Amino acid sequence: MALESAWPAPRKQLPPRASRLDAFKATIDQILRDDLDAPRKQRHTVKRVFDRLIDEHDARGVTYSMVRAYIFQRRPEIRIEEGRGPPQAFVPQTHRPGDEAEVDFGDVWIHLNGVSTKVFLFSLRLSFSGKAVHKILRFVRAGSVPRRPCPRTGRAGRLCG
Repeated sequence: MALESAWPAPRKQLPPRASRLDAFKATIDQILRDDLDAPRKQRHTVKRVFDRLIDEHDARGVTYSMVRAYIFQRRPEIRIEEGRGPPQAFVPQTHRPGDEAEVDFGDVWIHLNGVSTKVFLFSLRLSFSGKAVHKILRFVRAGSVPRRPCPRTGRAGRLCG
């Protein structure tokens, strides 16, 4: 009788426990909705909402952390419900293969044979694939580095040209 099945009987599912904050959620939501039209410096902080619940609605069993967690969750939701959420904008970038590359040139300090040495870094990133090439150049043969490298595209290229 004890081993009718190899699996134990499923546990009894209890209904979700009500929060002590449930009775005040509509009040908090209304405060947050009213704040949408208030000047920035006159909006309710979490502390002020908590104090109002205690003073005006006798919310004795409610803690500050409960109010804070609820407000942090609900504030962005209410903005979206009221049509004031952040604009959802996405601008896709498209690059044809071989058309563009981003170029940068700068100096880097490295340890070369135990000596701290300044070397120059050339970086090229292909815009289509995102593949990158980085080379460290010492410019020993040339004796110096160009003072003003000019990219071929973009605003900096127009300034050099």
